[in-house]
Amino acid sequence: MTLKVLFIGGTGQISYPCVERAVAEGHHVSLYNRGLRNTALPAGVTSIVGELGSGSYADLAKANYDVVCQFIAFTPDQVERDIALFSGNCGQYIFISSASVYEKPPRHYVITEETPAINPYWPYSQAKIACEEQLKNAGKLAWTIIRPSHTVRTGLPIMMGDSDVMARRMLDGDPIIVAGDGHTPWTLTRSIDFAVPFVRLFGNQAALNEIFHITSDRAHIWDDIQKTIARLLGVEAKIVHVPTDTLIRYNSDWAGPLLGDKAWTAIFDNSKVKRVAGDFTCAESLDEILAEPIIHLKQRLTKIRPSKGELDALIDRICAEQGALG
Repeated sequence: MTLKVLFIGGTGQISYPCVERAVAEGHHVSLYNRGLRNTALPAGVTSIVGELGSGSYADLAKANYDVVCQFIAFTPDQVERDIALFSGNCGQYIFISSASVYEKPPRHYVITEETPAINPYWPYSQAKIACEEQLKNAGKLAWTIIRPSHTVRTGLPIMMGDSDVMARRMLDGDPIIVAGDGHTPWTLTRSIDFAVPFVRLFGNQAALNEIFHITSDRAHIWDDIQKTIARLLGVEAKIVHVPTDTLIRYNSDWAGPLLGDKAWTAIFDNSKVKRVAGDFTCAESLDEILAEPIIHLKQRLTKIRPSKGELDALIDRICAEQGALG
């Protein structure tokens, strides 16, 4: 079944492979975004340039898309606007939320869609929860909520800070930080693997007014993730373990990404999405998962190598003071 599909966004970390997949499945795909990314779109994709909330954005409802995929709404007012705009004007509205909405700390080590959405630590997740609640109360809009976990394509997975800075520190032989003891299991999913079941949910009646996460079934500990990044860069990772609450005392901005997300075990049960979208597989080896992000990193480093700055100074200070404890 060929569908008329709109991606709001469409050139990002997760959305771009979904656009490619949708085109490969034969759908008629349009993108609405600011047109600022220098990304070559697949043949046949229609690009509509505009700002969220502008006059051209309001015109999107007139096209009566079968599926609208909203990748760049992060606040309740943005979702409220979409509900008003697309109610009665699209067949299925897919909202990209986040697996970080799941309760912290978790009461069970395996996460299902029935796990409560409670995150007292991260405003980003709290806003996504509020967006989800608005959709649940939208009586005239058929919605599907998708909660990706840590999905990789261009960026390297780190626990906090700037991933390119952390990679440059590895290359320079400088220490990097891993919160806790480095043994917390964490799930990484390639965007290209995420795209397969995501596109299968298009126009799927069993997906309407339902919530799904889409992740790999395999988790890796944080130490192994960082060691693999370093090995693929041809160096050895010099890891310094620091308690999460200590890191937050150094930088309160890390509370959200750590206590609100990466400091906790993240293992997912994908049986719900597999029942609706069919079985799918994801890359499980770290070498395969990290291959594309490493390629993108090396391409960026040929153009610009991050200079040392305040983040380096803070990391050096933390590592020195942690090392002084013996």
